[in-house]
Amino acid sequence: MERVPILKIGDILLVSIQLDMSDQTAVQLQEDLAERIVDTGCHGVIIDITALDIVDSFVGRMLSTIASISKVLDAETVVVGMRPAVAITLVELGLSLNGIRTALNVERGMELIAAARADELDYQLDDDPDAETATP
Repeated sequence: MERVPILKIGDILLVSIQLDMSDQTAVQLQEDLAERIVDTGCHGVIIDITALDIVDSFVGRMLSTIASISKVLDAETVVVGMRPAVAITLVELGLSLNGIRTALNVERGMELIAAARADELDYQLDDDPDAETATP
């Protein structure tokens, strides 16, 4: 069985889907990714689908499931490299990809994750009564 590679880049895991996703490959990817998130403590997942010419309802559900699993494990998911035809197909299929942010490329995806992480940290500091506050 083929496996989808998962690369660690700083605080982000990069998943580059370069093959047609079978049911077995998708389930294995979900398990592998969940393990890597826990093992590395990463807070971001980028799924690059540039190589996919066709995204059907199965792949759309798989992406949503991966995003949900990642969110439960405290990692933001961004899908990058979506072709216009793929976006049109997803909309026509009625797949909203809940919980998934999108970006045009990996660089923009990394920026989205960094911004989301910064916002989360600011929010946590605002809620922490013991946090040190700077006096001007």
